[in-house]
Amino acid sequence: MKNTEKMKTAWGSIYVPGGRNGVLLVHSLGGSPIELKFVAHTLAQLGYTVYCPLLPGLAGGTDVSGLSSWQDWYAALEQAHDELTQQCDAVIVGGISAGSMLALRLTALRPEKIHGLMLFSPTFWPNGWAIPWYFSLFRLVQQKWSARLFKFRARAPHGIKDDRLRSFILDSVQSETDSIEDLFARGGGLVLEFRRLVRNVKPLLGQIKQHALVFHPRNDDQSDLSNAMKLQRELSGIVETCVLDDCYHMVTLDRQRPIVMDRVKEFAERLTGRLDKLRTEEAVVAASEAPQQGQGRNENRGTPA
Repeated sequence: MKNTEKMKTAWGSIYVPGGRNGVLLVHSLGGSPIELKFVAHTLAQLGYTVYCPLLPGLAGGTDVSGLSSWQDWYAALEQAHDELTQQCDAVIVGGISAGSMLALRLTALRPEKIHGLMLFSPTFWPNGWAIPWYFSLFRLVQQKWSARLFKFRARAPHGIKDDRLRSFILDSVQSETDSIEDLFARGGGLVLEFRRLVRNVKPLLGQIKQHALVFHPRNDDQSDLSNAMKLQRELSGIVETCVLDDCYHMVTLDRQRPIVMDRVKEFAERLTGRLDKLRTEEAVVAASEAPQQGQGRNENRGTPA
């Protein structure tokens, strides 16, 4: 049955009503739901209810002061999950880059309400080949006030290997007043909060038993393949890993996007198909037990004391 109820969503969010199986998607640090629009529409075409909220503070341009915390981002994600579970019987959670960390935390803390994971270029720390060596020195910064003094400008190739696609994306967001490097820059306060989020998530990985699908480029410019391998080692459930050989960090947009979409469709249908079958079997068992229980009550009623 299709959800017809409209959900109040923040400007910039993606919400597509569908059936009783839902997908909750989390954008990256300083990013937006646009990063996941192809995933959202691919799954929506299969009948899923898809929600990719714009998370205040995490999204680009929503934390100018640098005062938001990772707890704020997570609280907004919890609220989005609560809204989606009101409409769906099963929910798969997905995240890209730093958004994967929020998806992992939600899955660890709400195991009964999340039925699978899809992670795109999961990032515990930016350590790809395009990240300058001195970025690692930021680990020495511990206080928010000092972190806010830093600003990390974006560097080419901006997570996109395909030259034409990269040029198209950069031209579409080009500003007359700001350079591309500044438009995609991340404040030190934002990066510090991400580091604190990762520190909180790492001890929870062993609690996650849900089936997971992980995509990661072999030559990721932003986060090394070792980030995905860490999940292979530490998650407690089945982990399927797709290592891509011809794209960079933004696997949901780059040139191997068709491969990613095909695997996403297959994984989601396989997972929810299994859940649908289980729910049907439980309903049949419950229906068969109901008359027997009613008959037992009638027999007890007719037995003399």
